[in-house]
Amino acid sequence: MSDRGAVYVAIAAAIGNMLQGWDNATIAGAVLYIKKEFHLETQPTIEGLIVAMSLIGATVITTFSGSVADAIGRRPMLVISSVFYFISGLVMFWSPNVYVLLVARLLDGFGIGLAVTLVPLYISETAPSDIRGLLNTLPQFTGSIGMCLAYTMVFFMSLKSDASWRLMLGVLSLPSIAYFILAVFFLPESPRWLVSKGKMDEARMVLQALRGKEDVSGEMALLVEGLEVGGETSVEEYVINADNELSEDHVEEKDEIKLYGAEEGQSWVAKPVRGQSSLFMASRQGSVVAHMMDPMVTLFGSVHEKQNETGSMIFPNFGSMFHGDQHKPDNWDVESNHEKGNLSGDETDDNVKSPLLSRNSTGVDKDMIAPVSRSMLNAGQPSEANSAMGIGGGWQLAYRKTEDGKKAGGLQRIYLHQEGGAESRRGSIASLPVAGDGDAVRASALVSRSVLCLDDTMGQNPIQSGLIKAPPSTKDATSWADLSEPGVKQALIVGVGIQILQQFSGINGVLYYTPQILEQAGVGILLSNMGIGSESASFLISGVTTLLMLPSIGVAMKLIDVAGRRMLLLATLPVLLASLIVLVLSNVIEMDSVSHAVISTISVVVYFCTFVMGFGPIPNTLCSEIFPTRVRGLCIAICALTFWIGDIIVTYTLPVLLTTIGLAGAFGIYAIVCTISWFFVYFRVPETKGMPLEVITEFFAMGAANKKTN
Repeated sequence: MSDRGAVYVAIAAAIGNMLQGWDNATIAGAVLYIKKEFHLETQPTIEGLIVAMSLIGATVITTFSGSVADAIGRRPMLVISSVFYFISGLVMFWSPNVYVLLVARLLDGFGIGLAVTLVPLYISETAPSDIRGLLNTLPQFTGSIGMCLAYTMVFFMSLKSDASWRLMLGVLSLPSIAYFILAVFFLPESPRWLVSKGKMDEARMVLQALRGKEDVSGEMALLVEGLEVGGETSVEEYVINADNELSEDHVEEKDEIKLYGAEEGQSWVAKPVRGQSSLFMASRQGSVVAHMMDPMVTLFGSVHEKQNETGSMIFPNFGSMFHGDQHKPDNWDVESNHEKGNLSGDETDDNVKSPLLSRNSTGVDKDMIAPVSRSMLNAGQPSEANSAMGIGGGWQLAYRKTEDGKKAGGLQRIYLHQEGGAESRRGSIASLPVAGDGDAVRASALVSRSVLCLDDTMGQNPIQSGLIKAPPSTKDATSWADLSEPGVKQALIVGVGIQILQQFSGINGVLYYTPQILEQAGVGILLSNMGIGSESASFLISGVTTLLMLPSIGVAMKLIDVAGRRMLLLATLPVLLASLIVLVLSNVIEMDSVSHAVISTISVVVYFCTFVMGFGPIPNTLCSEIFPTRVRGLCIAICALTFWIGDIIVTYTLPVLLTTIGLAGAFGIYAIVCTISWFFVYFRVPETKGMPLEVITEFFAMGAANKKTN
């Protein structure tokens, strides 16, 4: 519940996708009546253009939406999207002829393009890492709700002899008013965008509202670190064990990093392990054993495999420290200790344990800085154990000073993550005793130069004093040259590739023409005895189909942050392929009309339900996760542009395909694409579940640089 602010914001933003789903369903029903009024039965090109005009509008506005969103923010673009929805609904309601209708559909496409492009980006930038996938399935969920409601409306309208397609399309203006109000008065600006523009105070206030807590300094540090990715990054490995500083024979080792707990006297040290990290070795092994698989896929996968092997992450438990026999001392005064810059509870230790990142991110040990989480202050409260995630997904942010002399007070940032191994016998750093008994846990670390800088002259650290500044790169506008960086190029290959394959799996063509497809399949026979015509029957079954999609999306929402994005795709694509094959065979093999209608309907339902569990929400989710903050808007616009171009091609060509090679031929092509998609996901798409956005982009940059070097 501490993240309920982020949940509410994601729901409000996803209304833009509900309007997209509403439009998809209403145009699918209205086009049947538009054809009759404007006599388009012999002009399939005009019919396809009416449907595809919104896609053209979405494509046009997407070409510059990313760079504009990077310049003026995400929230203003969502407000503009709601305005386009409202105006287009009014114009469609008025449309006296085909040409005005085409203009209205173009404006509608502008609203759709902005919403579909920026809502996933906005949700990813505001959501906590641990539920980011769940919240990014909300657009798919709300879109299906919009389709279900719209098909229900169209069905009841179709029962009347004077059904009005103008009213079907014009109703769009009503929910767009609610979207406008929420966008203007409720949605905050993305904290990552605010940090990228140097608006630290505003970003802090937004994060406090989204996270439901006052202390967000650790996440602020993470957001700032994400502004500069792609520098020289090394993979190191540490063994973490109990801190024996208080013992008589303790000798402080060079390069050791201290980790402090909430309980007075609890602390641990992280010691570097010589040699290559097992993460790095896993990526190299993957490239040899499966030379066709991108080593980056193996690198990402090794992180999640080690998370599963160890059972419980060290850093989630590190933040809670809850045990039945541990309680905070009666004299533990959180605020007074923070005011003195001391998280250890030991007032006699001057600055050895004072936090670099104020209350929740790091502590300083002379010239070595390491992480401390605010949630440690809630020790002994099991109900909050799961929320103690450091910077998310079991990752922890640590720091240490550099000594290159080029930048006074310069720091190296360290992203730490637990590994499996012989040392990890307890499975949780929370189990390590203060005095140590030889138990230890192993952690991999991504080490690179930090954008933060200690202020030695003032005797203050940047976050504790509130003087944190954005790096110089925030003053530079997004440039196309930034896309040439190895990590960005690698991410674009993944993002653009999966968007192309998603569209050519045929989903949007099927969505737009579901009524015609089902009518051609003979579904009218199923409901003819009830006195329902074939057109109304197709609308009803389309509505029931979208209703059945909702629990399927619910399954995806449950699993996307557990099983992961990659696993959901690999599991659902074969089912998607099977449904297409059955649909093709049902139109090739001779059978009675009732059997043909039943099999075709079931195949379409399975196709839809399977699609929304994987190939529907995950491509947009991935694209919103894998790009650095400074170019995220531009890159996701490129992916969205690919999405819309593919959507236009599929939607515009489907009527032609249905009249030439038939439904079996069209869906046979889509089946081939689904097969290709499975192999692309297996060999090129990494798993990003639970990882902070900044760590994901760091992995892409490091992996691409290593590939280039090798």
